[in-house]
Amino acid sequence: MDTLKQADARQPKGDGAGTGDPLVSIMLVNWNTREMTLDCLRSVYAQTRDIPFEVIVVDNGSEDGSATAIAKEFPQVRLMAETENHGFAKATNISVEKARGKFVLLLNTDTIVLDCAIQEIVAFAQAKPQARLWGGRTLFEDGSLNPDSCWGRITPWSLFCMATGLSKLFSKSELLNPEGYGGWQRDYERQIDIVQGSFLLIEREFWNELGGFDLDFFMFGEEADLAARASKAGAAPLMTPKATIIHYGGRSTKKFSKRIIYVIGGRIGIIKRHFHKFWQPLGIALMIFWVWWRAVGYRIGGLFFPRLKKQGEEWQSAWDQRDLWIKGPTQTRL
Repeated sequence: MDTLKQADARQPKGDGAGTGDPLVSIMLVNWNTREMTLDCLRSVYAQTRDIPFEVIVVDNGSEDGSATAIAKEFPQVRLMAETENHGFAKATNISVEKARGKFVLLLNTDTIVLDCAIQEIVAFAQAKPQARLWGGRTLFEDGSLNPDSCWGRITPWSLFCMATGLSKLFSKSELLNPEGYGGWQRDYERQIDIVQGSFLLIEREFWNELGGFDLDFFMFGEEADLAARASKAGAAPLMTPKATIIHYGGRSTKKFSKRIIYVIGGRIGIIKRHFHKFWQPLGIALMIFWVWWRAVGYRIGGLFFPRLKKQGEEWQSAWDQRDLWIKGPTQTRL
């Protein structure tokens, strides 16, 4: 798929806000993804024409010239050029403080907006206000489904299925892969548990009511925690396939072992915050077991299948650094 052609990346004119306050504030957090962020912004302006909007970008102390490049090509963007890497949660929180729109749309920098997706998701929210959290459909660069736009909440059963490999072996089963919603292709409107922060719409007032992201989550897990708190406040999140974007995924955290450290720490944080106390020890034990046996399994597999050697090294690295994640989310910049 030619992503730039799909996005119609023409030079934007104006800030899209028109007169008065914008209907939606589009929030991006950038960290050393200059070219992807520029492509994302081009797609935002090209594909969002009929609603008043503003764009706010937080640059988390990038070292690749991102802030300068964004300011030069998009002077209409409200750019917050920070001197340090706040992580996704804190950077989003400080940017939403500046937002003026009724809705706030969190949009990853490694995305491309397709087919007026921002207008579509805002229209969906206006038609389904009871949801209070809204998400769309994401694709990989080649046009195939990226299922990570939404997923089911973490439960003792989902952890057991993941830790034992059942979710991987039976990925099409909603019973054995509950967090991934089995074989659902995200091709029809449905109530969901969690909207990924790469493409998440929420009313600004509700965001403020919830207090935004929990700053204990430096990266990964913050949207699951937000969704859990939102559900307790009466939200029933929905997704629509009419709002579709490309999401490349993982470009800010390229080393797999680093990603695992953030992901596992985030999941343990969710367990501690939202599991019943009776289930917390089991949930944490399953997460520890999941990392350990993959480190052992891939290392052994690498002895016989060279293609598994690298994965074994990455999992072993994550296991060796378990002091960073075993107690919950890490604030360490890796």
